Amino acid sequence: MRVDAVTLFPGMIDSPLSESIVGRARAEGFLELGFSNPRDFTEDRHRTVDDKPYGGGTGMLMMAEPVYRALKKVKKRGSFVILMTPKGRRFDQSVALELAKKKHLVFICGHYEGIDERITPLADMQLSIGDYVLTGGEPAAVAVIDAVTRLIPGVLRKGDATVNETFTDGLLEAPHYTRPAVWRGSKVPEALLSGNHKLIADWRISQAKQLTGEARPDLAAAPAPVKVPAKRGRSAKKK
Repeated sequence: MRVDAVTLFPGMIDSPLSESIVGRARAEGFLELGFSNPRDFTEDRHRTVDDKPYGGGTGMLMMAEPVYRALKKVKKRGSFVILMTPKGRRFDQSVALELAKKKHLVFICGHYEGIDERITPLADMQLSIGDYVLTGGEPAAVAVIDAVTRLIPGVLRKGDATVNETFTDGLLEAPHYTRPAVWRGSKVPEALLSGNHKLIADWRISQAKQLTGEARPDLAAAPAPVKVPAKRGRSAKKK
């Protein structure tokens, strides 16, 4: 998959996505990550990308033309453009699965007080990761790219790793434990030590339902999403 970000601060995206699983995915060719900086498409000597909003208000607004030019530089036929904005669709695992099917994603990341509204129609999707304020769209884009990348076939070593986990079937994941069996007086549930696969599976389902009902009743009340079958891993394509 190819991902490009239109951003004034590429390092806010590049750095956190250079570590762990996503960093490995980039190194192995599963994910190509690029950047297009609106500041590179300005024409004045100050490389101005923002201005005061019409009608007044606090802060500065990113101007449409530099963003448009930066987007035009990376957008191709088949590109899917995402504008990170509080007004957007709430990001969740179902959206991650949807985006993981795309070959080329382009993220437009606002900063300061946002972007001139005339950029909005250029996006195929408006996306929000939650009801809170960030310094810009970059941290939100990092979260989305991370969630999508791990769904690319072959990125995770085990083919079913993205199936039996939180949110995939509308439930929070059951609690997990590792050695030792007793830690500071706290014991691992007997079902997990039984070696009985059916008993373990039933325990995990029961715990997932209980945990979801207690911690996220909104998920428990929602219709169960369609399950996505596990995909086998594949080798990265050679460039």
